[in-house]
Amino acid sequence: MLERTRTAERYARGFTAALVAVATLLLAANAGPARAETPERTPQAVAGSH
Repeated sequence: MLERTRTAERYARGFTAALVAVATLLLAANAGPARAETPERTPQAVAGSH
């Protein structure tokens, strides 16, 4: 048989479930592809510029 749960226990479970849902959404939003780093441009000597 199912026992009756206390109101505080139900609220605690609901609050915990909400926190898990928010954390999951935040992690999913930040799990996109990583941006490629742009290579640093170094000054190059132009051939034949003497």
